[in-house]
Amino acid sequence: MNFAKKLAATALFAVSLVMTGCGDAQVGSIDVDKVMEEAPRVKTLLTEAEGKIKEAQEKFEQEYGNKEMSEEDATKVQMEFQRKLAGINQAYASQIRSRMDVVIEEVSREKNIDVVINNSSEDKMIFHGAVDVTDDVIKKMQ
Repeated sequence: MNFAKKLAATALFAVSLVMTGCGDAQVGSIDVDKVMEEAPRVKTLLTEAEGKIKEAQEKFEQEYGNKEMSEEDATKVQMEFQRKLAGINQAYASQIRSRMDVVIEEVSREKNIDVVINNSSEDKMIFHGAVDVTDDVIKKMQ
């Protein structure tokens, strides 16, 4: 996930500043995977996205399901359909990412945290010393 990589890069920079003595930063951690699984707003947006995708698939089937066309035309239609699905996915991923950014920033301000690092269970970057804000973010993503 691009968001996670950007967040991790920013966090690593901030942590390196702290380690070199350029400041006294408070580090937070978040399990983005857990937020994606448990946050009510994320679940709502994912359900909406699934509905839009299903609707697009049904429309595609109605329009082109029994239609005779050349292989070239079929390929063009298939590519256009895939672009439409990608657009739906991208729009909803962008909404989720934007909302998560806002909430992480709010929680960080409330807890006086200078940097938040993605610390999912599969990609542990911090093992000790960070303030876990995962549950706070999940609560705020209603």
